[in-house]
Amino acid sequence: MVKVSNPRVIMNKHITDGYPIPGETVVYDTTEEIDLDNAPLDGGVLSRSSQYRPIPEGFGNFGVGVVLRSENPKYKTGDHVYGIIAFQAYVIHKDVPPLTVLPHIENLPLSVYTGTLGMAGQTAYIGWKLYSEAKKGETVFVSTAAGPVGSAVVQIAKAQGLKVVASAGSDEKIEFVKQLGADVAFNYKTQDTRAILEGLENGIDIFWDNVGGETLEIAIDTLNSFGRIISCGSISQYNVTEKYGIKNLTNVVGKRLSIKGFIVSVHFRLLGDFYAEVPQKVASGEFKYAEHRYEGLDQTGQAILDVQKGNNKAKAVIVVANE
Repeated sequence: MVKVSNPRVIMNKHITDGYPIPGETVVYDTTEEIDLDNAPLDGGVLSRSSQYRPIPEGFGNFGVGVVLRSENPKYKTGDHVYGIIAFQAYVIHKDVPPLTVLPHIENLPLSVYTGTLGMAGQTAYIGWKLYSEAKKGETVFVSTAAGPVGSAVVQIAKAQGLKVVASAGSDEKIEFVKQLGADVAFNYKTQDTRAILEGLENGIDIFWDNVGGETLEIAIDTLNSFGRIISCGSISQYNVTEKYGIKNLTNVVGKRLSIKGFIVSVHFRLLGDFYAEVPQKVASGEFKYAEHRYEGLDQTGQAILDVQKGNNKAKAVIVVANE
């Protein structure tokens, strides 16, 4: 029986109670060990973690791993799998784990499955397909447009012939969004969101909302009649003690706006459409993405902090092992 170190990440305080503090509220722990050859699997699989997206929810996170041992006929040694994988170097998934075996597509690194071809890309693709009701020539405003969800929405909308207005939090991110094809791109930290939107000749018809708060309020004011709001997230409100109160909800009635909140996991019946269309577009370069890579599981706390504060330069990926 030979045991090896099995480092993990421990959360000591719920991150939405304030920003994470690497080393204090998010701790890299190396005390655990695992016997890779003999640890009981109870009909499941043992995987070695490879890549993660740094999202703190419960620390059961979406990531990519490689199967080392399997007692489940769905999986074989060497399979690359995607699903909820704990922040730990080696993970036992007991019984019948909800893991997806990833196809091997040339020119695609595994890290892309934590973003554009993972939950983020699925969210953009499915949310847009179900709720945008987009028509060629309309205008969409995308917040957090340099992130993995927003950047996918920008490209989907442009491919359908829409005008895209996009915001992000740094000049570097704005340059990336422009490369994706955004017609108007601005740094919301240095430019006035309301002035930008009110200055548009034809207003906006769709708001893809990743931030909530004051930006949502401004969008409600500047949306055209029968406009659509697709509520995907509210990151501006996650780490504040006093939530921003939206003061113009009467405009939802007067303008006959629709607001759709959604959770992508309840629409996984559409994943077949997603995987039939998007991976090849990414592999060919038609669909672009960017990554900010954090090397090592010990960088998890810093990666989560950067994402929460908007300091990551692109889609954040924690690289545990290069496969």
